[in-house]
Parts: sequence; structure tokens; C-alpha cells
Amino acid sequence: MSEVTVTVRGEHEARVAPERATIRVSVRAEGSERTTVVEHVMRLAEPVRGSITERAEEGSVVDWTSKRLSVRAERPWNNDGKRLAPVYYASIDFTATFAEASELSIWVSDISPWDGVEVGWVDWHLTRVTRTQIEREVAAEAVSVAVTRAKAYAGALGLDEVTPLEIADVGLISSGQPMPGAPMMKARGGVAFAADAAPAMEYEPEEIVISATVEARFLAR
Repeated sequence: MSEVTVTVRGEHEARVAPERATIRVSVRAEGSERTTVVEHVMRLAEPVRGSITERAEEGSVVDWTSKRLSVRAERPWNNDGKRLAPVYYASIDFTATFAEASELSIWVSDISPWDGVEVGWVDWHLTRVTRTQIEREVAAEAVSVAVTRAKAYAGALGLDEVTPLEIADVGLISSGQPMPGAPMMKARGGVAFAADAAPAMEYEPEEIVISATVEARFLAR
């Protein structure tokens, strides 16, 4: 046997402690009078906004946003099938990115008992620079795994030289189309708070898993 084509897959993953935590908080109010509901939600939102800006000035919050006031009306039905007077719902959403999990925990513990406040999901993530660096390293390791496998197959056939012919994201070589749900890079990590969470919140952020899978084709001689 003089030469043979070898197609292999290489995978690698890294588990990294998150550097940032972005949380979403909503402030809501409802009632029968639109103007009253709007004024009420604005009052409820002001201390939340103030607590975020205070932490931004201190440096524990590295970025934050506040969406515009949203108002909607619904006319509920009573037990007799009759439409009742409109009920108005108003909300203001905030997102804040914290540099430290401990600061996030303290802040959530502070605001969760406040009227109208609903604490949503926390997205644990990395800075763009760190994420790019780790993705590059993980991809390189996945390629290295593919090369090692190709050499092992070649050695089993009594061949000692492998030359790369193709390398691609998983699914592109075998089928010509990306496989659904199987991107080259994947990152996982997240946690949720209950709306009625206890006053003291202590938790450990989940590790972020960054993985890469590649397919490669080699000519073994």
C-alpha cells in the first residue's frame, strides 16, 4: 500500500471561569389608569437606576443599559364572559454587567425585595479579548488532535508520513453542509434567579465551556 486518504475528526474543549456577569432586571406596575401606572413604574425604576449608576461610578458595573418605558393594555374577562375595563401594564428593563460575582450577589440581594422588581437571567461570559484568545487556542488543539489521529491511523497501516489535504468545521467535509446544532465553537454558562429569591444570595458562577470540533483529510504515505 503506497498511499491512502485518511479523514478524521478532532475535538477539544476548555473550561474557563467567567470574567463578567450581565443581569437583566425588570420593573413593573399595573393598574386601571394609564397615567397613574406610568408614574408608578417611573417611581419604582428610579432607585434601581440610581443603584446601578452608583456602582458604575465605583467601577463594579462596567456597562449598563435601560430600555424605554413599555406600556400595554388588556381587557380581561369576568366569569360571566363579559369584558371588563382595561388594565394597564408598564415596565422598564435594565441590564447591568458586573466585573465581580460577589458584587452582583450583593446588588441582587439589595434590590430583590423592592416593589415591582423582577430579577431575570444572569449571563456569565468572558471579555472579547479573552474569548478570542481561548477560541484560537481551543481550535488549534482540535487540529492537533486531528493530526495525531491521522498519524495513528497511518501508522497502523504501516505508513509514516501524513500530508494535510483539507480541514474544515465539523460537517463540511463529510456532507458539504454544516451539521445542525454542531458549530465549530460552542460556549456554555448561565444561571437564573427566582423572582422571589431570598434576601441573601450566594452562588458560584458556572464555568464557561468553549469547545471546537474540526474535520480534516490527510494523504498518508
